[in-house]
Amino acid sequence: MDIAFIKQYIPMYVEAGKLTLGIAFLGILFSLLIGLAASLILYYKIPFWRRVVQVYVELSRNTPLLVQLFFLYFGLPKLGIRFSSELCGVIGLSFLGGAYMTEAFRSGLSTVQKIQKESAQSLGLSKGQIMRYVIFPQALSVSIPAIVANMIFLIKETSVFSGIALADLMYVSKDLIGLYYKTEEALLMLVISYLIMLLPLSILGNVLERRMRIAYV
Repeated sequence: MDIAFIKQYIPMYVEAGKLTLGIAFLGILFSLLIGLAASLILYYKIPFWRRVVQVYVELSRNTPLLVQLFFLYFGLPKLGIRFSSELCGVIGLSFLGGAYMTEAFRSGLSTVQKIQKESAQSLGLSKGQIMRYVIFPQALSVSIPAIVANMIFLIKETSVFSGIALADLMYVSKDLIGLYYKTEEALLMLVISYLIMLLPLSILGNVLERRMRIAYV
């Protein structure tokens, strides 16, 4: 194990980690927004859009992220549409993550009993108020484990970004291995980098899950 090599190239991993986290953050943010909107469409059974959401979820969940990225980065330029590799990463991650977040929110909404909605209606609450104050808080408490699991999944999926020339953690690792044949050192730094990113999120998810369940028991 070449410790001097590790010390020399830690800054490269730090920069790659910042890029990876930045794209992952935007992808997760848009995934949550897409998932919330799509789950509400399914919950309220809005005509036409309900079918659109169902097709989107099936299409997104049954195609690999790398294929989606290739379509964005290599396919769209054939039609005269060009995106930077960073933007392709955000769009691809949002497209994939939105489908998984839709299912996470939908499963949470489905657990709220109908009688609670009827009780809120009897108190004179509007549909918006019922969703905001009665249904959504309870659904969110149930959805937290799935949402956190999806976040972790999406961050791990960033490992395929190197396929579209993004200088992420995987790209840096493969580059160093190819140049210097320092496989053990490069992979060790890669594992530690992902562990640093994912472990706090996993711990935070467990804490939020416990607190949310206590609050709505």
